[in-house]
Amino acid sequence: MATIPSLPSRDEMLRMARSTTDITGQLLDTAGNITRIAINTFDPRDGSGAEVLRVLRETTAELAEASASPQAQEAFYRIVDTLTRLGTSGAPLAVHPVSEPVQALLTALSDSLLPVLDAVEPAVQEFTTALGDFVEATSPLLPAAAGLAAGLLLALTPLIRAATEVLHESTPELRRAADALTSALAPLMPLQVALAERAAAAGAGLVRATLPPLADLTEAAAATTKAARPVLIAGEELLVSALEAVQPLLLAGASRAGRVARVTAVRVTAAVSPAADRGVVVAVAVGG
Repeated sequence: MATIPSLPSRDEMLRMARSTTDITGQLLDTAGNITRIAINTFDPRDGSGAEVLRVLRETTAELAEASASPQAQEAFYRIVDTLTRLGTSGAPLAVHPVSEPVQALLTALSDSLLPVLDAVEPAVQEFTTALGDFVEATSPLLPAAAGLAAGLLLALTPLIRAATEVLHESTPELRRAADALTSALAPLMPLQVALAERAAAAGAGLVRATLPPLADLTEAAAATTKAARPVLIAGEELLVSALEAVQPLLLAGASRAGRVARVTAVRVTAAVSPAADRGVVVAVAVGG
């Protein structure tokens, strides 16, 4: 015979009542907040609320009408059919033996990539910031680059169309070539697989034999670099100092070349397209 459960104690009843009261108060506060948001959004005092409702009504009506069109129904059918195929084919693939190497590869990659990603995160952030600054600095060149890209695309369009027409007309010849290649390469595949296995075995042995000397060489190179670090730093400082010393000369030479180019352009323009008033003579002197 089943026992009758004992009634909750007075403390448990008080705790349940307090919990219910708190939850009810929070729900009421949330409902009040939602009500205030709705009132503030659709407040009809300045007419904005009625306009928003009218726009929403018209938009939803247009969406409802568009969703009933045959094109929309066909698109919905294709989406549902695609999702159904993914669901029916994805489940067998998840438990298929072929998926086991993929899962093992993903697990190994996730385990090995996480420390690498943590290590390169500061460098990636710094690079992203620098790249953003570079893009912002080169933004004046973007219109010219876009125009150049548009011109190249327009120039390539006739070539692509001509190539497409030629390929369409040459479909039988392409099929014959594909069949010939298939019949010629098919007998070679077993031989290629055997050669690949032998090459893989030989490569693995070579790698095993090469890694210890390579590790020793790397350690020696690292020790040499540490020992030669003061010399390298001194050389870098000398190179930077030389560039800083040559920079004024380079700037002066560039400025002089720019002035000469401008004078030459003015003279060429005057010679090719002389002004209507030939009594005016413009003389341009090159500064020292």
